[in-house]
Amino acid sequence: MKIFTVENIRLADLYTIQNEPISSDQLMERASSLCVEWIFSNCKHHTKFAIFCGNGNNGGDGFAIARMLYLKGFDIDVFINKEQLKFSNEALINYNRLKDISGISLIDFHDVSTYNFDEKTVIIDALFGTGLSRSPEGIFKTVIEVLNSKNNPKISIDIPSGLFADQMNDENSTIFKADYTLTFQFWKKSFLHPETGIFAGKVIVLDINLTQEFIENTQTDDFVIDDEIILNIFKIRQDFAHKGTYGKSIIVGGSYGKIGAVVLATKSALKTGSGLTFALAPNCGYEILQTSAPEAMFIKGGEKFINQIEEVENAVYGIGPGLGTEKETVKALLEFIENHQSPLILDADALNIISKDKSYLKLIPKRSIITPHPKEFERLFGKTENSFERLDLAKTKAKELGIYIVLKDHHTQVVTPEGAVFYNVTGNSGLAKGGSGDILTGIITSLLAQRYSEEKAAIFGVWLHGKAADFAAEKHSKEAMQPTDVINELGNVFLYLNKKATTQL
Repeated sequence: MKIFTVENIRLADLYTIQNEPISSDQLMERASSLCVEWIFSNCKHHTKFAIFCGNGNNGGDGFAIARMLYLKGFDIDVFINKEQLKFSNEALINYNRLKDISGISLIDFHDVSTYNFDEKTVIIDALFGTGLSRSPEGIFKTVIEVLNSKNNPKISIDIPSGLFADQMNDENSTIFKADYTLTFQFWKKSFLHPETGIFAGKVIVLDINLTQEFIENTQTDDFVIDDEIILNIFKIRQDFAHKGTYGKSIIVGGSYGKIGAVVLATKSALKTGSGLTFALAPNCGYEILQTSAPEAMFIKGGEKFINQIEEVENAVYGIGPGLGTEKETVKALLEFIENHQSPLILDADALNIISKDKSYLKLIPKRSIITPHPKEFERLFGKTENSFERLDLAKTKAKELGIYIVLKDHHTQVVTPEGAVFYNVTGNSGLAKGGSGDILTGIITSLLAQRYSEEKAAIFGVWLHGKAADFAAEKHSKEAMQPTDVINELGNVFLYLNKKATTQL
């Protein structure tokens, strides 16, 4: 799914209005009715809605939603700024449709502090849309602060009021904090960054049927990884294939006390479909690896830590899990990557070693995939003020070095050398445990070995990792799920994919 800027979303609306054709108020009615369908299905235990409407088109959505919910039998109170009843054209149309309905109360913003928000009340935010260019002030600021202090369920329409769609807000901005955001057609970039996405809660993307011609023909560098992208990447396993068809994966890592990291990466490579899988680790991990992952072959790389990395023809290397930073290990890694020509997957201590000297970055083979978390990224490339700046720096470095950067975060970003960014929306906070990154290394290594391109291996890899984590959380909870549970769910993700892929044939 493409991510559009506010300006391109506006143009998409306009193109739809001109070419469907449909009037702007009819498009608003379509969007509002989809919101109402979702609210009706998900808020059945609530009887009252307090809907806060601004003067622009976001407020128009709120007026339309209020009218439709009232007709479904809910108690509706609509809050407006009675000191300034100057609306946009579409908002005015829906305000006029609403104001004469005797069962709907119109309440002034100034009365919000004395309003009875009982336990059956849902708060709906329709104050500001995506066109906001500065932090809310005056009565709007007061209203948002009062609403944020309430424990009632909160829903924002299109975007939480006060939140910018395409950029960071100022540190002291006043922003409505939603539990759910019902957004139209596209993810907004700010939903996908930790500093700003926290205000959106769970994002529900509603397809309001904007003209596909415009969407397909409008360029963007930002994408959300959705099922459509994945099904275009996923290759169904062929009946007459053999183990050589699906490549050689070599997981390089481990040191005394850190063999578990290699076990996790090796098992995830196996579970992702690698034809031949090797673990290149120190001899102290031999029995552990052969017992826990008997399907993989062992290559000795040292005694208690790695001091040599063997070159195996036509193999894909995933290097870093539990590697350590011993002097001999550093020497072995740098010698290997300097002489290795094919793309690698580098993670964890491999990245920590490279970060010791900026000149080491130039040793990374072109089109390799590195998978840093934010702190590892900072060691490699320097400190940034926020995740937006970090992403900009990642785009610069991916292009400069000719590599793919998988920037791990709540919504992991795959950054390509060409400047495209793919945000992953699978996964959950249950992955915030040691070992999760080792699994991702094994998955991407396996996919690259199976001859997925570097870009597709990275995109597919982060999606698989997150989807398996979502399945694991459903079974075990985010708190109790373990990295091994994520590995065990990879099979169920492939069953899900095969079913979807064969249904489409």
